[in-house]
Amino acid sequence: MTASDIVEDPGLRNVLDTSARARQQSMNLVDLAEANAISVSQSPSLDIQLEFSKQQKLLYSYLAELRGLNRNAINGVRNTKQVTAEARQEIDRLHLHLQNLYYEERHLRGEIAACESYEYVRLNALSQSPVFHTYQQLPLIPVEEFLEKYPEHAEKDEKSVMTARIDHEYSEREALEQERQVLLKKKQALIAENKKRKDDLASLDKDLEKFIDAAKPIQTTLEKEY
Repeated sequence: MTASDIVEDPGLRNVLDTSARARQQSMNLVDLAEANAISVSQSPSLDIQLEFSKQQKLLYSYLAELRGLNRNAINGVRNTKQVTAEARQEIDRLHLHLQNLYYEERHLRGEIAACESYEYVRLNALSQSPVFHTYQQLPLIPVEEFLEKYPEHAEKDEKSVMTARIDHEYSEREALEQERQVLLKKKQALIAENKKRKDDLASLDKDLEKFIDAAKPIQTTLEKEY
């Protein structure tokens, strides 16, 4: 099997073909020199010199073509390396992104599995007493009463109705909290007013005691005269 049978790239096959022609041309020059006994000490005839010069020029053209193909091959290798490096970086980036997606998928599947297997009523390992989820302890309005009050939720599923009941409880508590704050302010105002009145009554009692003490000599004098 020859190199031409192994190499399939058109550019490399062109290099091999040109190299083979240059090699063959070199052999032709050697054969020409040997056939005409060309040596340094003997000058060949003009026809032989012209033929030899012609064959040399043909060899030089093959060599020049080989140099050009060699430059193209080197540039092609550089470009291929650059493209390969860029493609490798992109593959590495995509691979890292894919790994992150796998980790995220695994995490989400774990969370989904935990949610799907979650028991709303669990038994305490020590007391065996039922432990309810937080939302189950909320004093929510009964479903029948809620649907009667808000019939637009009648066609919704159980989860949506539960969410609406929780939202309703939240809004009710928020309104009650606002009302509590108003009443608390009124209470504080009444406490402050009662304290002021109490202080006023205490001051009035002191003034009255002073008046009574001041009136005792007059009362004594009047009692002596009568």
